[in-house]
This record gives sequence, C-alpha cells and structure tokens, in this order.
Amino acid sequence: MEVNSESPKETNMSQQPALSAEQQILNDAWEEHLRTEFSVHSADEAIATMVANPLVNQVPVMIGGDGKEELHEFYARYFLPQIPPDIEMVTVSRTIGQGRLVEEMVFRFTHTIPMDWMLPGIPPTGKRVEVALLVVVQFDGDKLAHEHLYWDQASVLVQLGLLEPAGLPVVGAEGARSVLDRSIPLNDLICRAKATARKTSGAPQKHAGRSSTGSGRRGAVAQRDQSRG
Repeated sequence: MEVNSESPKETNMSQQPALSAEQQILNDAWEEHLRTEFSVHSADEAIATMVANPLVNQVPVMIGGDGKEELHEFYARYFLPQIPPDIEMVTVSRTIGQGRLVEEMVFRFTHTIPMDWMLPGIPPTGKRVEVALLVVVQFDGDKLAHEHLYWDQASVLVQLGLLEPAGLPVVGAEGARSVLDRSIPLNDLICRAKATARKTSGAPQKHAGRSSTGSGRRGAVAQRDQSRG
C-alpha cells in the first residue's frame, strides 16, 4: 500500500501551516489508525485506536460497523483481508480542527480480489479504479469516535464495466483525475447533454406527419359524402 501527497497541477495551494499541539495529537492518532489498517492489517490494533463505542459508515454502500463488536467483525472479515495489494491513497488535503479531521484523497486500486466492503457480491474484474474519496473523522480526546466515508460509487461501477455511462450523468476515472489535474476540462456532461438535445430536436417528426395526413384524408371524404347527400 502506498500513501503519498500530490498537489493538484496548476493550482496555488499554500503550504500547510504548522499544526498546533492539539491538531498534532489528532493527526498522529489518524496516522496510527491508518497504519493499523493498511500496514499491519490488524483488527485488534485498529479498534484500540478508537473509543469504546465506535462507528464506521461507508455512506455510498452503507457498510461498516456500529459498536466495537460489529466493527471488529467488519475489519477482521470484510475490510482488512480484502484490501487490494496495489492500493494507493493520494492525499489532496487534510483539515484538522474542533475535534475533527477531514481528509480528501484519490483512491487507486486494481480489482484483483473480492472487495465486499466496497463491491459486495461482485467478483474480481481485474480492472483499475481511481476515485475521489472523502473521510470525516470525529475524535473523542485522542481516540477515533466515528468515520464517515464518501466516494462516487457510480464512477467505480463505470470503471469496472458494470454501469454503461452512455446517456447517464456519470464519469469514470477522469473525475478523480480532475481533482489532481486542473488542466482537465469541466462541464463535459453538460456539453454532451446539449448536443444530444440538439440532435433530438432536429430529428423529423414522422409520426406526427402521418397523423396529420390521415386527418386530412378523412376530412376530404366527409366533405364528398355531404355534397352527395
């Protein structure tokens, strides 16, 4: 597993200011939690960094654990054994304050193993995935109280070939890449939707034409019948 930090291209991100003593404690607690998950893969050590009644909620799939027992089972059975070996987390930003840490990252992996914590019931596809991910961590003292995780599940499914993007307002890996590379243009979905609308509005209305012609013929027949009478 690789964790690194990249600054988005062509942006003027100021250098991170020095952390206060309180912020440093939370930063170190988060780094230790990440170590227990992605380096040593230990459910016991991960739980030890958390409060007595912790919560982890992966919001896009509503998977995680509420309480120490359920969360330990989640870590031990579904998450830690199913972390892809080439996983990479690229930190974009980390904000710490008021007992909370918010981390924005780009999450990269190859889907070579089952991943019930993200893709339950989906067998390995062997495909590469890049997705922007946000983690909101609430602390109680120097212990993690809860984690809420957010990512674009539709983008993940598009990249795995499980969701056809044609006609839908969804994107693939370019969504995550745009977080790191400002040169990637935005609003492509709007441009595509407008182009589709123009094509649709310019198409000939064949059915309406037939209906109008049919009505005209019926009217002419009715007029002839009246004149004969």
